[in-house]
Amino acid sequence: MPTVSVLSSHACHLGEGPSWHPGRAKAFWFDILDRKLLEMGLDDEAPRIHDLPFHGTVAARVDNDRQVIASDAGLHLRSIEGGALQELRPFWDERPGTRSNDGAVHPSGALWISTMGWRFEPGFGRIWWYRAGELKLVVDGLTIPNAISFSPDGRVAYFSDTLEHVIYRLPVDPATGTPTGDRQVFCRVSGGGPDGATVDADGLLWNARWGGSAVDAYDPDGRLVTTLPLPARQVSCPAFVGANLDRLLVTSAFEGYDADRRAAEPEAGLTYLVDGPFRGLPQPAVLVG
Repeated sequence: MPTVSVLSSHACHLGEGPSWHPGRAKAFWFDILDRKLLEMGLDDEAPRIHDLPFHGTVAARVDNDRQVIASDAGLHLRSIEGGALQELRPFWDERPGTRSNDGAVHPSGALWISTMGWRFEPGFGRIWWYRAGELKLVVDGLTIPNAISFSPDGRVAYFSDTLEHVIYRLPVDPATGTPTGDRQVFCRVSGGGPDGATVDADGLLWNARWGGSAVDAYDPDGRLVTTLPLPARQVSCPAFVGANLDRLLVTSAFEGYDADRRAAEPEAGLTYLVDGPFRGLPQPAVLVG
């Protein structure tokens, strides 16, 4: 039976984008709205909190010393040790009022990154492909693009439109991570919206259900097979962590809460650790050229 504990009691306004760095044995995640990057070992008492000059949303490992940060200010190469930032590319979505959102690295080393409107404008959501300095648009016409993840063989990409309550699947080239066909509905989600996701070694897609206090697991045919209840209502994204990738870190948020709502739900914004029979996949490094 899976057990849930609090990894970090630092309440994130909008906790998002968790990832695991195996060489450093550290988890990284963001408080997007408060411009923070959190770093924590699973045995640490509290996270190390780094201030950012922008709203960071994705941290992709390059090597043991560097990571790529996607944000509303573009792509930056970050020194993990010292925090120094080097711009790789200015923000790429030309429409005013947009920011980066979700992202994941394909086995080919390509980083998929979504953008969206700050005001959740319909149709402003897009997903982009980046590798070795090249950037191109791969999905258009969404509202809040989330759940970016890939099948273990790299032949299928998943993504969601949170407000539409739909997770899609899209065939991709395993050698490059670029689409080879049209998107199809993978599943429809009720009782909340499909937010961030990750895929395990057995091909199960683990999706945080925003507004639903749960992480759900779907088999490759889109059938719901497991639900993990979480204390916070607005859970946002899961990531497999630990030396054996057998634990599930889940971020959450108190976005949109007033003082009374925060007092009524003190669990909102905390970062959780779920122990269970998990088998995660190592996340590939992004190729920066």
